[in-house]
Amino acid sequence: MGLDSIWHWAILLVIILLVFGTGKLTRVGSDLGNAVRGFKKAMQGDEDEEKRKAQEKLQADPPPAGTQANQQQRDSSESK
Repeated sequence: MGLDSIWHWAILLVIILLVFGTGKLTRVGSDLGNAVRGFKKAMQGDEDEEKRKAQEKLQADPPPAGTQANQQQRDSSESK
């Protein structure tokens, strides 16, 4: 007697609607959506912070002078 039948799920949904009402379920859905949105924004903020730290590290530690000279030499040979 598991909950694998569509009729079991339909009866369960009707009981939930009767107990909680549609207004409360709408608010729960809205609150859940806001929570997910906030979680995604927080995760995006963490990624942005990691990118910012990596960018600051690159700016703080410039590449060796030889590398820059090699890059300029390659650029000049490519433009010929």
